[in-house]
Amino acid sequence: MVRIENSVVVVTGASSGIGRATALALARERARVVLLARRAEALEEVAAQCRAAADDPDVALVVPTDVSDPDAVEAAAEATVSRFGRIDGWVNCAGVTMFGPLLDVPLADMRRVLDVNLMGCVHGSRSALRRFTAQGSGVLVNVSSLLGRIAQPHGTAYTMSKFAIRGLGHALREELRLEGVRGVSVSTVLPAAIDTPIYASAANHSGRVPNPPPPVYTAERTAKVVVAQLRRPRREAVAGGVLGRAFVLQHLLAPRVAERVLAIDVDRSLRRDSGEVRPTSGSLYAPGAAPAAVDGGWDGARRERRRRAAAVGATAAAGLLAFAGLGWRGARTTR
Repeated sequence: MVRIENSVVVVTGASSGIGRATALALARERARVVLLARRAEALEEVAAQCRAAADDPDVALVVPTDVSDPDAVEAAAEATVSRFGRIDGWVNCAGVTMFGPLLDVPLADMRRVLDVNLMGCVHGSRSALRRFTAQGSGVLVNVSSLLGRIAQPHGTAYTMSKFAIRGLGHALREELRLEGVRGVSVSTVLPAAIDTPIYASAANHSGRVPNPPPPVYTAERTAKVVVAQLRRPRREAVAGGVLGRAFVLQHLLAPRVAERVLAIDVDRSLRRDSGEVRPTSGSLYAPGAAPAAVDGGWDGARRERRRRAAAVGATAAAGLLAFAGLGWRGARTTR
């Protein structure tokens, strides 16, 4: 477990989306955050927000890093220890995505998705675990996806990477157990569809416009789950509300049905456009034009409020029906 206040946590992919939301959530709890991503200017913006949130000028360290480069990741770990003396938590959150059928996507783009998502996670895990095992404590959190349990068509590379990240977590936990390492934990977080800029910066060879399949949740929701895993780690944690957990259960009970439902949702979310959608490698090789922000403009917060309101309404309606039923039975009993 990590006591968040005054802890030192490295967050990869911290310039936008879930990584940015996680860094801000940690800073609000007065953790020391080390921000890794490719865009130095965007990281400086996040660092300024972290310092303001914590009211502490020393709360954030910016280390521009391409996580696909193992030497750069190790250098970032060394810079962290040099600045703060230790690493208590490491969150592997950097990720890119690509849309298109397997036969239509360039192999180089597929390799790049795996290099960033999977090997970036491997590089971070190696740098973190070296230090955790030496000091006898630390929590590693790898961000996978529900698509690491239920495959997504037209997104083969992303799905492969997220399945592999789950496997990495399983293997690392058993390696630590077999080696008798105590005090070190590995947790995997599985977000549902999240409102982040990843869709706008995606590589796209589908000929259509990608949109997140419903239901869409906020990055802040996932950040809360990540912070909770640092505080009290579990093997795996779903970040997607009741519907996300229900979908996992559905896949356990009826995998073919769940996979076909997801396939239909993904196909619908790849919207057909009257104009020409040119193939693009998006931000795979260099930071794209998508904004360095937490959300991607998909109204995740509004959709969550509507779902909560609907849930409250359904609960209230069920309560009224139950109350009415008790009253009706009571009336019959007194006759």
